[in-house]
Amino acid sequence: MPEKETVERARRDKRAGKAASTQAGEFVREEIHHVREGKHGARSTKQAIAIGLSKARRAGVKLAPPGRRAKATTRRSAAAASRAGRRHARPSPRRAGATRRALKREGRTAASAASLSRQATTAARKRSAANRRAAAQRAVRTKGPRVRRAAARKAARTRRRRAQA
Repeated sequence: MPEKETVERARRDKRAGKAASTQAGEFVREEIHHVREGKHGARSTKQAIAIGLSKARRAGVKLAPPGRRAKATTRRSAAAASRAGRRHARPSPRRAGATRRALKREGRTAASAASLSRQATTAARKRSAANRRAAAQRAVRTKGPRVRRAAARKAARTRRRRAQA
């Protein structure tokens, strides 16, 4: 079950008019923290992210279904999680326990900074520059002036750093 604070953060994102993927990001963040603090492990960074997305769907975040390239089992599992989000049923203790025991046996490196960075880079590489740009422009619409200014400063700093290298 997701922590109360995570659900609250996701709700705040929804009220701010942010995308479903941003709301789901809060659940992914929680999952990464769980792996880091040793609550359980994950076989890969992708798995940790998938667990977070599943939690988000079960919490009622209206996430888009996985893409056409996704495995049929992934698509079925996502559909089931979305249905569970509409049902508000309590999780089965036996099933939850079995999942927790299995995850406890996995490693913790999936949530390391290096692993996350590698995952983000490969995920971004699969998207076109136009697609990434469009996503950034959509994100700008929900940022306030202070956040926008901070983002502009960060971008300028990145450009300066890349020019030096």
